[in-house]
Amino acid sequence: MSTKKVKVLVNGYGVIGKRIADAVSLQDDMELVGVADVVSDWRIKVAVEKGYPIYASTKQAADEMRQDGIHLRGTMEKILDQIDIVADATPKGIGAKNLALYQKHGVKSIFQGGEKHELTGHSFVARSNYASAVGRDTTRVVSCNTTSIVRTLGALKRAGLLKKARGVLVRRATDPWESDHSGIMNTVVPEKEIPSHQGPDAQKVDPDLDVVTIAVKAAHTNSHLHAWSVELTREATKEEVLKAFRNDSRIAFLNASDGLVALNSTIELMTDLGRSRGDMWEVGLWEDSLTVKGNELFYNYQVYNQAIVVPETIDAIRALTGIEQDGKKSIAKTNKAFGIMSDFVGEQKLKKDVE
Repeated sequence: MSTKKVKVLVNGYGVIGKRIADAVSLQDDMELVGVADVVSDWRIKVAVEKGYPIYASTKQAADEMRQDGIHLRGTMEKILDQIDIVADATPKGIGAKNLALYQKHGVKSIFQGGEKHELTGHSFVARSNYASAVGRDTTRVVSCNTTSIVRTLGALKRAGLLKKARGVLVRRATDPWESDHSGIMNTVVPEKEIPSHQGPDAQKVDPDLDVVTIAVKAAHTNSHLHAWSVELTREATKEEVLKAFRNDSRIAFLNASDGLVALNSTIELMTDLGRSRGDMWEVGLWEDSLTVKGNELFYNYQVYNQAIVVPETIDAIRALTGIEQDGKKSIAKTNKAFGIMSDFVGEQKLKKDVE
């Protein structure tokens, strides 16, 4: 592993970008060179308070940001020749327009799941395909829901248990900070297409997954809920399935018997554990309701949409820049920096090794 610190710029300081910036700052092999954006509201002002160097993502935005009192180091293009990689967390569609600029400056880039797989030709979940990302110029960290699908089904696949999976996704209406001006109220909206995009997107990471997803959007903002029905390759016990899930360090267990009976109770738990922003980076899987009947498996889990992709982005930085060639070592390092757990209540110990 190289001892060089990778120089990282975060472009887009929104829900995901601000979390990536903080996460980069936690890593001893990375340096946050700055954050870039086009807004002058409270979000970027918090970044100023944190001491992050601020850049305007575009020349057009620079004048407005300065007029609003934001101290800029310059425009993003000014700094691109001095960094190694950009973590692009701009709104859907904007990232695709930025790729040419990054390529022009010879800068590696990571995009989020709102962009299409075709933009980068590679979609990333650390445990499944870290090796194929090493040394690439660009990749796309898949969406929160897709990340959870690849983690959980990948764990079953590695244990030789996965035949096919069918999942129903109950999606939050919008991000919490936007609930005053977007989203739905007092209804549930089925998505028009089956499969929903998450299943096919998971196959971009692991083409061998036999997965179909159905999604509905519900009138709440505090994360997603998944309900899965899986056909196993053979009859198995609950203990075998739980062992398979425990072999992925980013799946953690919840139990209704502990009072963790709903999405809101888990979010409260994250706050009580002292998590930054109350974030849950793990897939929160209900252990006590998981059921195995012969070769059929049924389980539910929670996806905290604002945070789950952030550790994956950190691993993607290491893979693309090549500062860590071994995916298991990168995952362990990231997990330690975040304080990722395999049990939230009880042991609450960090799983240091990825088997």
